[in-house]
Amino acid sequence: MQYGHFDDANREYVITNPDTPQPWINYLGTLDYGAIITNNAAGYSFVKSGFSCRLLRARFNAAPATCPGRYIYLRDRATGDYCSTSWLPVAKPLTRYKSECRHGTGYTTISSEYDGIATRTSYYVPIGKAHEVWACTISNKSGRNRRLSVFTYAELTNHNLASQDMDNLQYSEYISRTYYKDNCIIQSINENQGEIGRVTGVPGPGTYRFVGLAGAKVTAWDGSRSAFIGANRGYHNPAAVERGACSNSLNYAQNSAGSLQTDVSLAPGATVTLVITLGPGDAAAARASLKPYARPGLVGRELAALRAFWHERLGRFTVTTPDPDLNTMVNTWNAYECFITFSWARASSMVYTGERNGFGYRDAVQDIQGIMHLEPESAGKRLAFMLSGQRSNGGALALVRFDHIPGKLHANELRDHYRCDDMLWVFPTVDMYVKESGDVKFLSRRVPYADTGADTVFGHLRRALEFSLARLGSHGLVLGLEADWNDCIRLGEEGESTFASLQLYQCLTLYGQFAGWQKRPAEAKWAAAEVKKLADNLWKHAWEKDRFVRAFSSLDNSVIGSRINREGRLFLNPQSWAVISGLASPAQGRTAMDSVYRELATDYGVMLCYPGFRKYGLPVMRAVLFMPGVKENAGIFCHPQGWAILAEAYLGRGNRAWEYYNDCNPARMNDRAEVREIEPYVHCQFTEGKESAYHGRSHNPWLTGTASTVMVASVRGMLGLRPELEGLVIDPSIPSRWNGFTMTRLFRGRTLEITVKNPGHVEHGVKELTLNGETLPGALVPVRKMKKVNRIVVVMG
Repeated sequence: MQYGHFDDANREYVITNPDTPQPWINYLGTLDYGAIITNNAAGYSFVKSGFSCRLLRARFNAAPATCPGRYIYLRDRATGDYCSTSWLPVAKPLTRYKSECRHGTGYTTISSEYDGIATRTSYYVPIGKAHEVWACTISNKSGRNRRLSVFTYAELTNHNLASQDMDNLQYSEYISRTYYKDNCIIQSINENQGEIGRVTGVPGPGTYRFVGLAGAKVTAWDGSRSAFIGANRGYHNPAAVERGACSNSLNYAQNSAGSLQTDVSLAPGATVTLVITLGPGDAAAARASLKPYARPGLVGRELAALRAFWHERLGRFTVTTPDPDLNTMVNTWNAYECFITFSWARASSMVYTGERNGFGYRDAVQDIQGIMHLEPESAGKRLAFMLSGQRSNGGALALVRFDHIPGKLHANELRDHYRCDDMLWVFPTVDMYVKESGDVKFLSRRVPYADTGADTVFGHLRRALEFSLARLGSHGLVLGLEADWNDCIRLGEEGESTFASLQLYQCLTLYGQFAGWQKRPAEAKWAAAEVKKLADNLWKHAWEKDRFVRAFSSLDNSVIGSRINREGRLFLNPQSWAVISGLASPAQGRTAMDSVYRELATDYGVMLCYPGFRKYGLPVMRAVLFMPGVKENAGIFCHPQGWAILAEAYLGRGNRAWEYYNDCNPARMNDRAEVREIEPYVHCQFTEGKESAYHGRSHNPWLTGTASTVMVASVRGMLGLRPELEGLVIDPSIPSRWNGFTMTRLFRGRTLEITVKNPGHVEHGVKELTLNGETLPGALVPVRKMKKVNRIVVVMG
C-alpha cells in the first residue's frame, strides 16, 4: 500500500494518506534548537539537547504514539463542529477530510481541507534563530461567510530534564507556572531562584519559555493543560475547543500548556495567516520573536532561505542513474539523513528519548563519513572534536558529551572500561577526510586528550594502535573487551574478536600510509611488521574453508560463527570486512561473500547472522534475549548492509552490490509501506529477518549508522568515487544492464561533470577516461589537471 510519493524536484516526501502505519517524522532546526515533527504535527522540541533541555513534552511508546504535538484546532462557531489542521488528533473521517503533508529539508508543511475550510501550516526553525515557527494560512472555500475560533496547543515540559518532567512528579509539577502577556503564554520554571519576583520579562536564573501569536488578536487563552483538555478527555476532544472558548486559565503547580484562541471571520474566498512562535525565553524574547512577522512575506522568505540552504548543501553531489529510487535516496534523503544523524547522533528521535546526551564514540566517528563528500569542513571539525574524546592511554570515552571539555571528565567518565572498536573507526575516517580535503597537515594538528595532555593527530593514532596491540589474546587477535561493535556478544576477559582484528588490520595499513605522508619510514616499517603478524594470525585461526569465524569466547571456550555451530553458523561482518580491510585476496573475498549470499541474503536485506539463537545464550550471546529474526539475533541489522554493498563493489561485482542496495533501499518499499511500516524515505536500525513472522517490518528510523554506511557504499562503492591525495579515482561497480549514468560533484573547490558509459554492459572496469578532452591512463583524475569546471567521460569495459 502506498501512503505518499517522492517529489524529487522539491526534495520533499508527500504524504497523501495521513493514516500511516507509524508516525512518519521529519527534523527541524539546528544544533542550537532542534525539533521533531510527525506527519500529523506531533513531536517535541529541545534546545541543544533532547534530554537536558526539552521544551515540548513527548510520551514515548504511548498509544496513540502521536500525542501530544503542535496542534491547531478550528471550530465553526455557527455549528460547533471542529477539526484540527492536521488529521490527528481530532481524526475526522478521511472521506470528508483531505490531508497532505510535505516533509522537506528542514521544514514540514501540512495542508488540510474540511467542510469548505482549507489550511496550510508550515513548521520550521528560521536560519540563525533559536525558536520555531508555525505559520498557518486559513482559507474559506465554502462560498459562504464563516466564523471560526482557532486554538493553538503546545504541551510544555515542567522541567528541562526530560526524565524529571516525566518521572519526578512530586517535584516537577510544583515548580512550573504560566502567565499571559501581549498575545503570549509565558511559562516560568523555578522562578523564585534569586530575587526575580513574579513579574515576567525580568531576567533571572529561572527558566522561561513562550508560545506567542502574530497576525490576529488573542481573544482568550489557557496556560493550564487540565483547563484546556478538561477532565476525562483527550487531545481529540479538548473541553475548550468543544465548548468554543478558552477559560483564561493559568497554570500554578500542575501542567503548563500554551493555548491561544483567536476568533476570525472569513468572507467567501478570504484568507488569514497566523504565525505562532515557540521557544526558550521570557516575555521580551517572545515579543522579539513575534515582531518581525508584522511584515508581510517574512514566512515565505524564511522558508525560501531554508530550502536554498539545504538544496545547495545537498546539491554538491548529484547522480542520475537508471534507478530512480537510488537517485532519490543518494541525491536527497540518504544525504539529508546523514546530516541529521551527524547532528544528533543517537540522542533524540521517536525511539531515542534523549538520554544519550552526547555522541557515542564509534557511532559519531562513522557518521562523519556520510557527509564527507558533501561538507568536508564540518567533517574535519567534528573529527578533531571526537579525537579529543580519546584518553591518553589510547582508549576512547564511550560517550563524548555535547558539552565535552577536554581535561574535565565527569564522574561517570572516570571508569576504566573500553569497547575494543571505538578508536578503530577513526583511521578510515581520517583517511577519507585527508583525501577528500587534501589537508595532509591535519595529521600534524595538535588535539588534546580527554583526560590529560595533547598530541598531534598522528600521535593520537599511534596511541590507539598501542592500545589495541597491548590487548591481544592467545590467538594474537584483538580482545573483545566490553564490546566490539556488537553489544550483544560478551567474550570474557581473554575473548577475541575477528571483526575488530580485521579493523585493526586496516588501521595498521592506513597508519603505514600516514607514516609515509609524514616521512617517517621507521613508523611505516613498524606498522608493516604488525600487519604481517596480524594477517598470519587471522588466516591461521579465524578462517574456516569458506568463512571467517566471528569470535573466540573465553567464557566457555566456544568459537562463534563456526561452520559446525547449530546457531549463528555464519556472521556477516567478518566476511565483508575481510574484503574492505584488504586482508582477503579477490578470490578469497569472493568465497567469503558467496557464503553470505548463499546463507544470509533475503529480499529485505542481509541478515547479521543465521540461524538465530534459541539455546546458546548468556553469558556470551546476549542476543538470545531477542526473539529470532529481531535485532542482533538473526535480524537484518541495517548498519552492516553498507559494508556488504561496499565489499561486493570492491570485488567488482556490481550486480550483487546493486542487489544488496536495492534490497535495503527504503524508497523501494514505498508501495509496500504496510510491510515496512516506518518512513519509506529514511534508513533504519534493523528489519526483521526471515525467522520472524513479520519478515520485512522495520524499526528505529533516522538516527542510525545505516545512513552513513549505505551512503559511503553508494558513493565510494557502486558509483566508484574514491578521493586520493593526488586526485579522484572514478571506478564504478554497477549493474551490467545499466547503459551508464551521470554525476556532478564538487571536489576541492572544482566542479566535476562526469559521464559514465557502459557500452559493453560490464559490472566493473575502466577502459578509457578523458578529462576535458584529454585521455588519461587508469581511473585517476589528477587534481593538478582539473580546471574550475571539468567534463569527465569514463568508458567502462
